[in-house]
Amino acid sequence: MDKPPFNPYILLMVGVISISTSAIFVKLAGDAPASIIAFYRLLLAIIIMAPYVFLKHSDDLFSISKKDGTLAAVSGVFLAFHFILWFESLNYTSVASSVVLVSMQPIFAFIGTYLFFKERFSAGAVLSMLIAITGSVIISWGDFQISGLAFLGDILALLGAIMVTGYFLVGQNLRKRLSLTSYTFVVYSAATLTLLIYNLGLNVPFGGYNSSQWLIFLCLAIVPTFLGHSLFNWSLRWMSASKISMSILLEPIGASILAFFLLNEAVSWSQWLGGSIVIFGLMLFIISTKKMMKPKIIHRSRKL
Repeated sequence: MDKPPFNPYILLMVGVISISTSAIFVKLAGDAPASIIAFYRLLLAIIIMAPYVFLKHSDDLFSISKKDGTLAAVSGVFLAFHFILWFESLNYTSVASSVVLVSMQPIFAFIGTYLFFKERFSAGAVLSMLIAITGSVIISWGDFQISGLAFLGDILALLGAIMVTGYFLVGQNLRKRLSLTSYTFVVYSAATLTLLIYNLGLNVPFGGYNSSQWLIFLCLAIVPTFLGHSLFNWSLRWMSASKISMSILLEPIGASILAFFLLNEAVSWSQWLGGSIVIFGLMLFIISTKKMMKPKIIHRSRKL
């Protein structure tokens, strides 16, 4: 393997910091509806991508079969609702709780592969899942003691994790047949169209937002999307998927630190305890399953 032009570990850390900003930007968007934040994040992302896609990858894009295009569209629908649910959860619960709970996606993904693709569980995988679930219960119990609305936010974050799991499961085989750029562009476009229809159906206003909010929409399209997930995909050429998966588990920590300094959000004892248990369980889960799972391109919509 040839030598990387940049130190992949440095760029990996840049990627972790970048995705950690996603929840912060959503919080800073103020009264902008979650579905509008998601819509403009993806719309601006595909506008930025479009010149490169059509100039460099038009052949790949227009050669996608009807079946693969349909599957990519379904994946995009899951991604759209992942953003709606996760961003909405941040209106009710803290950054720490929301980001930790939505990070449980690998657990839901493995359950999904068991149900739909008959992948086997190892004893280590089962134990690590139970540990992570225990941590999520501690977080939710603590938030419920604080506020019923905080508990609602936790439920929305978990539903967001389930939606992004659908996005991964639909796209994992499709991604093997399509280039990263073409696949991402089609999925983002389908998700944007889904969000457009959703917002029109609920009569959510597309305008009337201040300059700070428009800047936040743009930052969401650039920082967590391109500086985050694009760097993870680039790093896959130089390091294992399990290392990258481990690094992504730093997102809840990074997001919680940023929330403390930028939003004055303190972390409760139940969030510290439950979050630590969830992250520990997810680390064990990745270690116990890395031999069973082939390396996959990573797309968070934390995420992506």
